[in-house]
Amino acid sequence: MRDKAAAVTERILEPGSTLGVLGGGQLGAMFTDTAHRMGYGVAVWDPDADAPAHRIATHSFTAPFTDVGVRDQFASMADAVTLEWENVPAELCEWLEGRCPMRPAGAVLRILQDRIEQKEYLSSRHLSVPAFVAVESAPQLISAVDRLGLPAVCKTAKSGYDGKGQWLLRNTADMRQVGQILERAPPGHRWILEQFIDYVRELSVLVVRSESGACCVYPVVENRHELGILRETRVPASIPFDIAEKATELSKQAVAALQGVGVFCVELFQVKDGFLLINEIAPRPHNSGHYTLDVCTVSQFEQQVRVTCGLPLGETRLLSPAIMVNLIGEDVRSVTSSEGIYALHSTAGAVLHLYGKRMIRPGRKMGHVTFTAPQDLTAAELAHSFIQRLRKPA
Repeated sequence: MRDKAAAVTERILEPGSTLGVLGGGQLGAMFTDTAHRMGYGVAVWDPDADAPAHRIATHSFTAPFTDVGVRDQFASMADAVTLEWENVPAELCEWLEGRCPMRPAGAVLRILQDRIEQKEYLSSRHLSVPAFVAVESAPQLISAVDRLGLPAVCKTAKSGYDGKGQWLLRNTADMRQVGQILERAPPGHRWILEQFIDYVRELSVLVVRSESGACCVYPVVENRHELGILRETRVPASIPFDIAEKATELSKQAVAALQGVGVFCVELFQVKDGFLLINEIAPRPHNSGHYTLDVCTVSQFEQQVRVTCGLPLGETRLLSPAIMVNLIGEDVRSVTSSEGIYALHSTAGAVLHLYGKRMIRPGRKMGHVTFTAPQDLTAAELAHSFIQRLRKPA
């Protein structure tokens, strides 16, 4: 039970206040749209002038994150700041939190934006993660493989997402190829070698935590990736009740250990014996949580607005089973053609979200479709039929 006395000590930002968001991609645009609905202005700072959130922002900044003048202007305008991307400079977040509430804090961001720091922090708190070794050179890669064995996964310590900056090592040929990549990297670059996990399924859990420590958790979801990019999310996950309870509790423990304030997504591997390992934690709303826009009483983006403003956290009730399918690269053309859009809008329970990105690139998330139905099998049939249509040649 939440301590009501503790709750009132949080600073509450009333409608009419301005919220700052670092990053203006689709997550920033969804946050901005939600904040506007709730009566808040939004200042978006993203160096990419074509980022979708700029087009709906109250105030828009397109300078580099290193621009001191814009930093001062942004700070004077924002009553509180959040982020939609974990690779913004942590030192900028730390500077901002000296002037207004920053959700999450820069110290949390420093831990989570470096895979080595994150794994070391979680394992030091006795939270289960895959076996790993820090790597700073090609020779260290060889010794790391000697420790963990093959297969293994090598990742950049910082940045890298949707399969970028990650390599699966199955044999010595893969080791030589990745070793050459490491040799060409600039000085100071680091990587992490992780034990390859032969998982049963990939799960994720959205955890929302307030400044007072109040916490709410969304249902456990099951994710399926293609080429390292999330293709579909099923909610609720098709797992036994005890596994769902373990995933929920482990995710809550991880966010509490970080003393995180904001919306977090904890990505998990479920292995054959039902054991769970934390893969990564994102300090922001997550692609696997987009279903909350359509089938939850309060979306992950409204939770982000609430926690940024010091408001009570919302309920996480699931209104119906759903499957979210990402539109990746050229997928969007088949959906937005006259035939494709007619077929989609003829499908009961299908909800289309387009991100407003002007340039189509391979691997780029252009939108998503949420399929809802009274039964999860019905939602799955609709989603999988849609995916098959996407795969047909034009």
